[in-house]
Amino acid sequence: MNDLLLSSYDYNLPQELIAHSPIEPKENAKLLVYNRKDKSITHTTFASFIDFVPKDSTLIFNDTKVIKARIYGNKIHKDSANGAKIEALFHRAIGESVFLLQFRGRLKVGSIVKFDNGVFAKILKDCGGGFKEASFSRDYNFLSCMNEGEFLEFLEYCGVVPLPPYIKSDSNNKEVEYNSIFARNLGAIAAPTASLHFSKESFATLQNIFKHAFVTLHVGAGTYLGVCSENILEHKMHKERFFIPQKTIDILKDSKHITTIGTTATRVVESYFRDGITSGECDLFLNPKNKPIKTNAILTNFHLPKTTLLMLVSSFVGLSELKRIYKEAIDNKYRFYSYGDGMLVL
Repeated sequence: MNDLLLSSYDYNLPQELIAHSPIEPKENAKLLVYNRKDKSITHTTFASFIDFVPKDSTLIFNDTKVIKARIYGNKIHKDSANGAKIEALFHRAIGESVFLLQFRGRLKVGSIVKFDNGVFAKILKDCGGGFKEASFSRDYNFLSCMNEGEFLEFLEYCGVVPLPPYIKSDSNNKEVEYNSIFARNLGAIAAPTASLHFSKESFATLQNIFKHAFVTLHVGAGTYLGVCSENILEHKMHKERFFIPQKTIDILKDSKHITTIGTTATRVVESYFRDGITSGECDLFLNPKNKPIKTNAILTNFHLPKTTLLMLVSSFVGLSELKRIYKEAIDNKYRFYSYGDGMLVL
């Protein structure tokens, strides 16, 4: 079993185990606890989460908030809005007035798309794979382009929450369901899903018992993209914007045991302890050949095959144990992916 081969991170998941909605109450979600010391597996629920985390552990949460990043419009010619329908998914800001989006529809550099609320987009650069750089304006001639704050306000007014394609949901409450109860910093296009397991009540309990702190990493679509290179070390990791407040830095420096809530919080913590940078773009790729150096425990969900998320979990437990854990989860009918059940690695 080669932990550098992409094919080693594949597995078969029965379709009925893909979660399409969150469990309510949240405490009823299943929790698989894996102890690295004795390789034991315990099956429980999130109602017992606090019983397994060491009491001297510091919990690190990602407080990013999912924005309404998917927008719909029409390709237009001057004085006409009757062109082909266009779908766009915002990824990140490139500059103050330039944004990277993934478009569905034929668009060349110079094309203009009209969206709701009298907003226009001009394609500035084709980055391949449907990704394009664009600027946005409230006038056809682009005499003044939106800055990032104005653009995010537009998304909040005209966009929709971009659930992953494997979730088939007709819920009218996506904005709440697909954000953690402590989400506050707008910028993500996908949720840090381990955080979704906590209700207001359980989170309040955690805050009373454990030292805790927040980091911000704006999750991008790249977090779910599959790895294409057969040798995983040849994979070019996606970049995501992050920020660590000074209060969190002080807490991290003083922490003897760290439990990260989710893969995104893990990558921020591990990145900080490697290079000391507190803001910018994180492209850290944790895998069996690049293991955590500071994180002692991690709460995470069950992830898609052949993704960097799966390889990150393998960096904690090793490939053979990863396969055993996932087989155990499938055999015990755990729910997978964003709205699914969780696992705590100690």
